[in-house]
Amino acid sequence: MKIVLAVDGSDFSKVAIKKLAKFPLPQGSEISIINVYEHPAMSTPELISTTVTLDVYYQEFIANAEKIGKKIVSEAGKVLKEKNSSLRITTNVVSGLPKKEILEKAESFDADLIVVGSQGQGAFSRLLLGSVSQYLATHAKCSVMIVKDKDTK
Repeated sequence: MKIVLAVDGSDFSKVAIKKLAKFPLPQGSEISIINVYEHPAMSTPELISTTVTLDVYYQEFIANAEKIGKKIVSEAGKVLKEKNSSLRITTNVVSGLPKKEILEKAESFDADLIVVGSQGQGAFSRLLLGSVSQYLATHAKCSVMIVKDKDTK
């Protein structure tokens, strides 16, 4: 079985990781863990520092986003491996629109299943772009599991 697990470090994605870890997956299943970060909006003057050039700010943002993303996918991989050591896990940290990048990864990976939390970080982005999980559920060519924390109201 080939699974794409999309994580963003939110409590909702941590619930998705734990739920997937509990599944009795077939021996040798492949899981591609992906973290997608969005570039900062650079249109407002408040974001531009007077002491640092815009290019330096941008490069620092990218470096920090990739560092955080690598930590998020690494931790997710450890949780899954602890429960099932036969899993083949790969990780990716990419830049772009989460719904687009996750869908493209699922298609290129030939995934049987996409697993996401019911909500993630970036409420403003969700308002503008729509729900990532809703988009995936309606556009993916494979099954999509949207994991909810039943203890969350």
